Amino acid sequence: MFKKMLIRTLIFATLIFIASCASQQPNGEMIFHYQQETQKPYDDVLAELEIAIADHNFRITGHSRVGKVIRDRGTKNFPEYDTLQFCNLTHAKTLLLMSPHAVSYMPCNIVTYEFDGKTIVKTHLLPVDTDNNDLNKFSKKMNKILRQIVDFAVEE
Repeated sequence: MFKKMLIRTLIFATLIFIASCASQQPNGEMIFHYQQETQKPYDDVLAELEIAIADHNFRITGHSRVGKVIRDRGTKNFPEYDTLQFCNLTHAKTLLLMSPHAVSYMPCNIVTYEFDGKTIVKTHLLPVDTDNNDLNKFSKKMNKILRQIVDFAVEE
């Protein structure tokens, strides 16, 4: 039973990770990412992300501690992998009124993981080249905020 749950968790985590790496959607829309890395301790980066998210008036809606759960279930020395989801309902309402299809960008999502002795912080950015000028302006504003959140967390 435990082994079956572990396998399901690993498959689920892998699928999420693979999906987050996709650069082009079936409809031809490009998904861009913003990524930074740091030598700061992993837990410090996570704490800084939480502060930056709150400072920009967002609420954390989910925190998946994939790396920790895998280690807790017996895979020693498994690296850190975390996903933070966050949202601001005012921004969400604005976005959805502009484009109901933009729900696929919600909530905002930042992944943090260890790789080659560094902590990597990565988020997807909203599209800025759609046929909807209002959505493009909103996306530029949100992308700036997302970059600020990531930059704050990795700042040494």
